[in-house]
Amino acid sequence: MVLGEPLQKLPDDLYIPPDALEIFLEAFEGPLDLLLYLIKRNNMNILDIKVAEITRQYMDYVELMEASQFELAAEYLVMAATLAEIKSRMLLPRQTEAEDEEEDPRAELIRRLQEYERFKKAAEDIDTMPRTGREIFPIKVEPPVLERGVVHPDIDLREVLVALSEVIKRAEMFEEHHIQAEQLSTRERMAQVLGKLKSDTFVPFVTLFTLEEGRLGVVVTFLAVMELIKESLVELVQTESYGPIHVKARAE
Repeated sequence: MVLGEPLQKLPDDLYIPPDALEIFLEAFEGPLDLLLYLIKRNNMNILDIKVAEITRQYMDYVELMEASQFELAAEYLVMAATLAEIKSRMLLPRQTEAEDEEEDPRAELIRRLQEYERFKKAAEDIDTMPRTGREIFPIKVEPPVLERGVVHPDIDLREVLVALSEVIKRAEMFEEHHIQAEQLSTRERMAQVLGKLKSDTFVPFVTLFTLEEGRLGVVVTFLAVMELIKESLVELVQTESYGPIHVKARAE
């Protein structure tokens, strides 16, 4: 169609450069590919090929290639000869029943076309699969170098006091209270002090204490002497100021 009108005849002065058909040749990968293209173009069943029509169209393409000064591969010429042979064999009349049962001359060509079609379809399916370098590109990403330092938190004194309070509460749960009998009795020590005193003899005050008993023994003895003075059982005597103190039992 040119400007909406069908073009019935090519112009006489139409110039087609020789390089214009190079793309056409690259579209076919061999004679079987060209035959398969012609069969599909004419909507033929691959099992019932019209050899005469296919042969004519095939030869037209071959002649077009030769006219364009393309160097044909030998396999294209071999296929042209094969088609011519099949066409001639189908044109020969059949004379006997044995010849009627002879294998179809197209059978071998059909088998080759079917096998080629299967491989071509498999190749197309494989080509649609993702391919490394075409759809998939491997990459390598190095992880960033992270430097982690020790960050010391700022501690509030109130937090320390709260922590201390919790420790004290836990410690109180394990606190024990031991009750022991008093080893030194004030009443017993009073009797011991009276046993050392006589009514007619003065005893130095310091001799009433036993240093080996420690601070507790000194306190108990002192309390015993105070109780004895309170009950008027003993009396203290000092002959001079800041002089030694003596103790004696009070006479009845």
